[in-house]
Amino acid sequence: MADSENLLSAEELDALTAGLQDGSIESDTGLNSDINALRHDLTNEDSSLGVNIGAIDMINERFIRQFRLGLLEVLRTTPKVNMADVQIMKFGEYVRDLSAPLSVNTIRLNPLRGYSMAVIEPSIVFAALDNFFGGFGRGFDKLPPGRLFTPTETSIIKIMLDVLFGSLKEAWAPVVPITCEHISSEINPQFAQIADENDLVVVSRFVAELGRGVSGNIDLVYPYNALKPIRDLLRSRVQTGDGDDVSDKEWSADLRSAAVDAELEITVELAKIETTLRKFEAMSEGDIVYFTKGENARLYVNSVPIFDAEIGANGSQMAARLVKPLSPTK
Repeated sequence: MADSENLLSAEELDALTAGLQDGSIESDTGLNSDINALRHDLTNEDSSLGVNIGAIDMINERFIRQFRLGLLEVLRTTPKVNMADVQIMKFGEYVRDLSAPLSVNTIRLNPLRGYSMAVIEPSIVFAALDNFFGGFGRGFDKLPPGRLFTPTETSIIKIMLDVLFGSLKEAWAPVVPITCEHISSEINPQFAQIADENDLVVVSRFVAELGRGVSGNIDLVYPYNALKPIRDLLRSRVQTGDGDDVSDKEWSADLRSAAVDAELEITVELAKIETTLRKFEAMSEGDIVYFTKGENARLYVNSVPIFDAEIGANGSQMAARLVKPLSPTK
């Protein structure tokens, strides 16, 4: 039978529609007809799949400390760098909020997936340039439209990227060792496509001030997909306080069993004698040194006073009986 013979004619379709409208033909008689459908946008990836923003904040705090020290060494000025809230957004939304020209640098952070991005506003570049040549960090707020960075400004950007890479390496080290690689530079963020428009990115923004009243933003943009494979590592770096008591006891037992075999040096001091160098040099074999015996001897562990002790004998061996514990600060 041909497919066309299975199709309803126009008259049959009109009759079916009229029957549904006047109620003579029952509707909603199929399976699961009472279930409500929820709309789902496949292009909007769920951002609650486990990337720990708290861990990113800790990484950013370590980055700020290292970045400040690096800029101080290079620019001979003390920069102010503050961290804004970490945001998860679509890459298209992030790019729409940027206005060219900017220093947009595509970077690779091995072993993270894909490419990341470091965005530096021109005001930071100009302030760094002025500081580098002995100025007070003054400069323009933004580049005129269509103007490219000069070779000197590009060199300053490279110096700042070197500091940024070193700071990132130190900041990420407790989570995962990374190596940083510069891929390309643009002045228009539209040309730095590290992700599709609807892909999620994690944006870390730092507000930097390098001169007198001159401030600007430095953004680090990670593709969300680059952080998902290490989400367990990120989660483990921030303790919530809801730890497993059993695992905590096991960890403590393992630590104790690993530490009990550590070797310690124990010494017992009977007394201290103060003398002069002249008298000390005059001493010879057979001389008798007189001193006042204290109430107790002092027992040291690795040169730290731990106990007061009484000295005695146990059979043919000398012995020290512990009397009372001491504070290690004594």
